[in-house]
Parts: sequence; C-alpha cells; structure tokens
Amino acid sequence: MSQPLQFYISEKQLFKNELAGVNRKLRTSGVIRLIFAGLLIFGIYYFFSITEVVVPLIVVGIIVFIFLVSKHSDLDRRRSKLKALIRINETEINVLNGNLESLATGRKFEDHSHQYSYDIDLFGNGSFFQYLNRTVIVSGKKLLANMLVSNDTFEIVNKQEAIKELSEKPKWRQNFSATGSLVEVETKASQIVSWLTNHSAFVPKSMKILPLLFTGISLLIFVLNYLNIIPLSVTTIWFFVGVGVTGIYLKRINEFYQNASKAKETFKQYHQLLDLIEREEFTSKLLKSKQEEIKKESKKASEIFLQFSKMLDAFDQRNNMLVGVVANAFALRDLQLCYKIETWIDTYQDQVAHWFDVISFFDAQNSLGNYVFNHPEHCFPEIVSSKFVIDAEQIGHPLIAKEKRVDNNFSIHGTDFFIITGANMAGKSTFLRTVSLSIIMANTGLPVCAKRFDYTPIKLITSMRTSDSLTDDESYFFSELKRLKMIIESVQLAEKPGDYFIILDEILKGTNSTDKAIGSRKFVERLVKLGAMGIIATHDLSLCEISKDLSEVKNHYFDAEIIDNELHFDYTFKDGICKNMNASFLLKKMEII
Repeated sequence: MSQPLQFYISEKQLFKNELAGVNRKLRTSGVIRLIFAGLLIFGIYYFFSITEVVVPLIVVGIIVFIFLVSKHSDLDRRRSKLKALIRINETEINVLNGNLESLATGRKFEDHSHQYSYDIDLFGNGSFFQYLNRTVIVSGKKLLANMLVSNDTFEIVNKQEAIKELSEKPKWRQNFSATGSLVEVETKASQIVSWLTNHSAFVPKSMKILPLLFTGISLLIFVLNYLNIIPLSVTTIWFFVGVGVTGIYLKRINEFYQNASKAKETFKQYHQLLDLIEREEFTSKLLKSKQEEIKKESKKASEIFLQFSKMLDAFDQRNNMLVGVVANAFALRDLQLCYKIETWIDTYQDQVAHWFDVISFFDAQNSLGNYVFNHPEHCFPEIVSSKFVIDAEQIGHPLIAKEKRVDNNFSIHGTDFFIITGANMAGKSTFLRTVSLSIIMANTGLPVCAKRFDYTPIKLITSMRTSDSLTDDESYFFSELKRLKMIIESVQLAEKPGDYFIILDEILKGTNSTDKAIGSRKFVERLVKLGAMGIIATHDLSLCEISKDLSEVKNHYFDAEIIDNELHFDYTFKDGICKNMNASFLLKKMEII
C-alpha cells in the first residue's frame, strides 16, 4: 500500500510544481499580449494616414497577435491538463485512505434481477464498482460495468496479462485519463454513431468544384471593382447570387449543423485518446490486438479523427457574422464544408463505431490496471483444471481495511455443497460476499484479495437479498420463489453440470420455520442432484443433517463466544456445525427483553 501511495504523493507534488511554472508563464504571456495590443493600436493610430505603413503594420500585427494567442492557448491547455493530473492523484490518495466520496457510485447499473450484482453490492454507495471505476468517458464506464456483470469465464489469462501490463504504466494511464477528462462531452457516442450511420448525403457532387470556381470569380470581381473596371453594383449582385445558392440548401445545412455540433467535442476528445493508444508500445496479446484494430488504415485513426475534428471546428465558425454571411456569399463556405464532411462520413461511417469501442476498451481497462497498481499485495488467480473449483489461502473482502479484515483459507471441490451455520454477526454473509466477489474479480482478470487463489473458472449465481415489489404486486416470498426458480433453470440450461457456483443466504425467509426447513432441505437436495456446487448460509441447524445422507454436502461454521458478559467474534471459517447462538443474549444486552 505504501508504494502506490508514495507514487501518488510524489506525482501530485511534481505536477503542482509544474503548474506553478505554467501559471507564471501565463501571467507573463497575458502582459506581453496586452502590451503588444497597446503598441499595435498606437502604431495604427500614429501611421493611420500613411497607407504604405499602416497596411503592413496591421497585417504583421495580426499575424504576431494570433501567434501570441496560440502560445497562450497552448499554456492554458497545459494548465488544464496539469490540474486534471493533480485531481487524479488526489483521488487515488483519498481512495487509499478510505475516502470514496468523489467517485461515481454506478447506481444506475443496479439490477435487482441480475444473477448476482445486487446481492454482492457490485454497484451503489460503497460498492466495488465505486472503488474500482476510474473511467473518463460514458461508454468506458458502461463497458466496465458490463465486464463485471457479464459472467464471462473466457480468456482469463489474456485478460490478466493485459491488466498486468497496464498496471505497470501508471503515467500513461494517468495521461490517458487526464486527456479524456479535459473535454466535456454531452452527446453519447452511440447517438453520434447512429447519426453517422444513418446520414443521407444532400450536397450535390458539383460542390467539390463549384465553391472553388465561385471563390475565384469573387476574387476577380473584387480586383476589377478595386480597379474601377466594373461598378460596385456587380459585387452586390454577385453577393446575392451566393446568398441565394446557399439559401437553397439552408434548411438541410442547419439540420446537418445541429448534428455535427453535437459530435464536435467527442471527436476533439477521441482523436487525442486514439493518438495516445497508437503511440504506446504494448506487448500483451489483448492490448496489441486492440491497438492493431486502429492501425489497419493507411492513415492512423487518430489522424482521421483529427481531420474530422478540424472540419467540425471550421463548420462551427458559421455562427460568426463575417463567416456566416460574407464567406457563404462569396465562397459558398457552408456547402463546401458540408461536402467535405459528408465525404468523410461516406468513407469512414462504418468504422467509427469500432474505433469508439477501442477507446472505450482502453478506458475500462485503465480502471482494472489502476486497481492492480493500488493492490500489489493481492494475487492473480492461478487458472487450473483440478478437483478444486477454488483453493484459496487467506482470502478476504477487498473493501474491508486490512487492519480490520480477517482472512480465511477456503477450498471447495467441484461436487461440494457447503452449509454454513453461525451466530448473528459472526461473518457468514460477509464471507459469502467475499467468495462471490472473488469469483467475479477472477473472471474479469483482476487479482483477488488473497495470498494464493487456485481457480477453475465458473459462473456465479446468488440469492442473498430478495425484496418485495409493490410495483409488480409481488410479495417477498413470491419474489424469493422466482429467484430460486431462476437458479434452477440456469443450472438446468447450463452446458454441463457444475457450470454455476451457487451462493445462498438464508433462503425461504418469508415462510414459517417448519416449512422453511423442509423447503430449504429439498432445494439443496435438488441442486446437489443437478450437479451444482456452492454454499448456503443458514441459522437452521436441522439443514446440516443433509450431510448424513449426501456425501457432497459439508458443514462449516462461524462462531461467537460470550466472555465476561461480552460477545466476541473471531470471524474464522471452521469445519463442523455452530453450537453457540447469540440472539437471546443480544436482546438482553440491549435491554429489549
């Protein structure tokens, strides 16, 4: 923990020092611009009557001033970048100190009907997603959430290699995140893709040449008018001709502009991110393959996006009176740009969605790499094919602070079904969520909170937190029955027995104790018969009797002791059946009874 913490503290200070230098340069740049502007105005005023002096002065002055503005803008962008990098390191320092307040909860991804996400607090306040997520674009955040809920057990080793490599590139990851965060993108990438894919060209092909001819004629008219060869009225007539040509297409141009303006910021952001991906050297199979997907064209994807971004920036200038009226009247500027943009769309519309996906992939993967960097003490699962589905040493919950966490050894065969008993607050539910989250982390390619974790990939399905539904007019008990039915159907539809790891916490809570005991026993028996494996936690000691009839069922427990009239927990996973219960003691202790 100290190693990543020291890195973030060091990087934060480094960027703060650089920011101080950039701020000084910005102040100097502002003063220089002001002085230059003053001198230029004075020079124009002083030489106003001398045309051969004032005209070159104005031209040179404008060029120099534009240069100064450009340099100032570069410094301003660097300042914004440094501020973003400082925020990134501050966030990591806060997270390592247990403060998650600045991080998105991912609550919008909550799904009570999902196979496990709601049960194990994958999303929401204090969730694993909140702890993990460092994405900077909407599609990246969505992809990360999908990774966690996919229940995908394929290519885990390749996933691990990619995440390991990114974990070793903290500066690149931070640069990617800072760059991505600098542009506020309001329009979803999917909406932009839809616009590009469904757009029908409206600008005639003649507009490839016509604006150039029109501009040439306009320049000729200006020269002839200046030389008094033709009257000013010709220029006026030509002005209205240009306005009229543009006006024929004005409605379509305005509609086109509305869509283009929504995409402008996205392409401005994405071309920078593509450039970072293209220029970095990757060695892992998964990262290299994704990188190659944006390098197949003769021109780099980043250059293609930059080209489009510049077109959209130029198109945005139509709101300027000078550009919007004069340039359209004498150069058919809108039609010229529309033709260029439509040509770009026609060429690349089928590839944009794919390039967007690559950016989203790296954005999501950065979060995973960041997690590995922050937890050097965690271990990557060793993917094995053995009798054990999980064989773990000192496994714990990653969201519980190390000094408070009690780690346990845990091994379960591919045919086992564990019954866990224990007193209230003894650690049963926490242990179930620990095992559940470890499976999801392993399937995602992440390291798990353990000293050693041998793992045969398996899908997860749980029933731990059932709720009633007023909207659907469902009782708690009926909701629970639907959940249990879903589990049975999933196991039955599995490609082979043992595809799912089942985790249950005190099922059939919505009925009487006798009915609950009978029903729970029959449900476990059904799961065992179907070849399912997993864990059930219960307070019902009678359920433990199944082990006498079914060799696949094993009994384990978490204990509690009353010492000196105080309740003590060791949160240790043990073999056998719990004998000590604490409900009556707690009722008396709290003076409820």
